[in-house]
Amino acid sequence: MTSKPKVAFIGTGGTIASIGTGPLDILDYGANETVLHADMLAARVPELALVADVRPVPFRNVPSHHIFFPDWKELVWLCERLATEEPDLAGIVIGHGTASLEETAWFLSLTLKIPLPVVLVGAQRPASALSTDANMNLLNAVRVAASPAARGLGVLAVLNDEIHAAREVTKTSTFRLQTFRSPDFGALGHADGDAVTFYRRPVRKTAPDTEFDVRFLDALPRVDIAYAYTGSDGAAVRAFVDAGARGIVSAGFAPGFPGVADEAVLRDAVAKGVIVVQSTRAGSGRTFAGTRATKNGFLIADNLNPQKARLLLALALTVTSDPAEIRRIFATY
Repeated sequence: MTSKPKVAFIGTGGTIASIGTGPLDILDYGANETVLHADMLAARVPELALVADVRPVPFRNVPSHHIFFPDWKELVWLCERLATEEPDLAGIVIGHGTASLEETAWFLSLTLKIPLPVVLVGAQRPASALSTDANMNLLNAVRVAASPAARGLGVLAVLNDEIHAAREVTKTSTFRLQTFRSPDFGALGHADGDAVTFYRRPVRKTAPDTEFDVRFLDALPRVDIAYAYTGSDGAAVRAFVDAGARGIVSAGFAPGFPGVADEAVLRDAVAKGVIVVQSTRAGSGRTFAGTRATKNGFLIADNLNPQKARLLLALALTVTSDPAEIRRIFATY
């Protein structure tokens, strides 16, 4: 008899673990203040036992719009401990709220030091809802984490039967089940009823072979995002600099320009030693190192959205403050 693959399941809360007041409570369920821990959520999906030996791992429930570096650092340590203590582990699944799932996935994909597949999963409807997507999403995440084909792809996100790379995936809709998309390149593969299938591999560098090690850091360098809009007068950028920002991501007008007043203040920030990275608010597509950006001393985010560019810049600043090196890092990851 062939044994099933062993998969660890870490729960951090989120919609996938939430219980509303009834089956039609699909929006305001957070007011019920009932969120299941990993063991309780896994118990609601007995079908998990059909595909893997799932081991729930205690953590804590954190609203995803609250999650940040201390939680991410703890998850890095926890994943490493699990990989060390259980050498027969096939993969790890992390349940997560969808609001910041893409940021946690991207951060872990840059900082984990284990070769195991790590899959983030969430849901758009709470576990108690009529036609919830929580159960199937969790089952598929376990299947993907257990798949040998998932190794070497970095951290993955699995929702709505689709497998996405952490670098590329983003939440695109508030309520729709198909909210997670990879705008420029699409999904890596699918978790269908008969098989987990992959059709492409990311080529950018990813965990565990990265130059970032956050396990012994106390905090990340401060990096803020300046969002472009007509009529902006640079006040936000000045406030970020005054608050001690070491880096600023400019979420500019497509294809990647700040407003005129913001541009002048960002240029002054560069003169003060602040690293400015030009991204775009468009939601997809590359920024480019044109004459304007180069003259201002701005680096480019490539096709990273502003929130992901912010995290890569913060991690880059943990290893260097040299603009040329940070330019290399953005071209590498």
